[in-house]
Amino acid sequence: MNRRAPRRRPPPPAAAPVPPVLQVADVAKRFGQTAAIRKVDLAIDQQEFFALLGPSGSGKTTLLRVIAGLEAPDAGRVVINDREVTRLPPYARNIGMVFQDFLLFPHRTVAENVMFPLRMQGRSRAEQEQQLAWVLGLVRLKGLEKRYPHQLSGGQKQRVALARGLVSRPSVLLLDEPLANLDRELRREMEIEVRRFQQELGIPFVYVTHNQEEALTLSDRIAVMHEGRIEQVGPKLEIYHHPATRFVAGFVGAPNRLRTRVAEAEGRYTRLIWDGIALISDRVDGGAAGDLVDLFLKPERIRITAKGGDLGGDAANQLEGVLRDVIFKGPYLDCLVALPNGRELTVSAPPTMTGLKRGAVVRIGWPPAAAVAFRADER
Repeated sequence: MNRRAPRRRPPPPAAAPVPPVLQVADVAKRFGQTAAIRKVDLAIDQQEFFALLGPSGSGKTTLLRVIAGLEAPDAGRVVINDREVTRLPPYARNIGMVFQDFLLFPHRTVAENVMFPLRMQGRSRAEQEQQLAWVLGLVRLKGLEKRYPHQLSGGQKQRVALARGLVSRPSVLLLDEPLANLDRELRREMEIEVRRFQQELGIPFVYVTHNQEEALTLSDRIAVMHEGRIEQVGPKLEIYHHPATRFVAGFVGAPNRLRTRVAEAEGRYTRLIWDGIALISDRVDGGAAGDLVDLFLKPERIRITAKGGDLGGDAANQLEGVLRDVIFKGPYLDCLVALPNGRELTVSAPPTMTGLKRGAVVRIGWPPAAAVAFRADER
């Protein structure tokens, strides 16, 4: 008896790609003769914690204000959930915003401050009360509804500001250096809390900061801004370990910068001279003999040992120097090593490392791939 072969079921249709929650396309903004933003493009997905990182004047806050509707761009588009909002006022964009200075109304209670966005949107009293109960539970402020801002601690004020930004259940929350005015310990506590809020809500947070530690702690992806441009955007580990430009290499991670000159480019390596000291680096793209090259070398990529110690076989660059100082930083030591060419390198070591005494001769070293190299004429 012949059996029919079972029918093959057609494969399920491929899931349609989910569009980004927030898109910024070709956005530009000038203030007089100053170009604050230069043709910026971004796409930010659902459930993503995204940091805009850069020094003062890099354009990150201006970009956030354009997204929020507090500044009108000279060119480009802002799209939220497939709806263009470029010319809409802030209250019509379904966004929340948290500012650096909290901007709480001093004459209004916690409840009144938090419910203010809902009042502006014309929500019913019942809905306001429902949302208030939900968001105060989220940020752990229940029982403080009738207090005024002057009766709150700095951390409580920040939670009120966060609650106000979240109470309307926005599509995206924008945060402009919200922890900058808090002391170090409170800032660390609030970093954990802000990250928790984002994970529980599952909406994108766009977080402006000049603080690298904050950006690396909180974010999934980072855009590094400089002079109104995005220098690099990507996962935070990629930004940290594989900088794409000279600016990112020098800005992220507090690296040592060594101005060197190419002696020879051969195979996969480039031989360099750093003020009389010969070094080996992975190949420098486009680097020819005589070119100036900047090496960016993070302190934790350098190994250190007492004189005569073993640095490992791949530490092709090995130098002797004098330990000028040892600075205890808690989870690590910063060792300042003075070298024979008159230069100094900062080297990170575990706090348990013994035998590192000020004035002692030490050996330091790193493999060719540990440093990131850019020609000095590159951006």
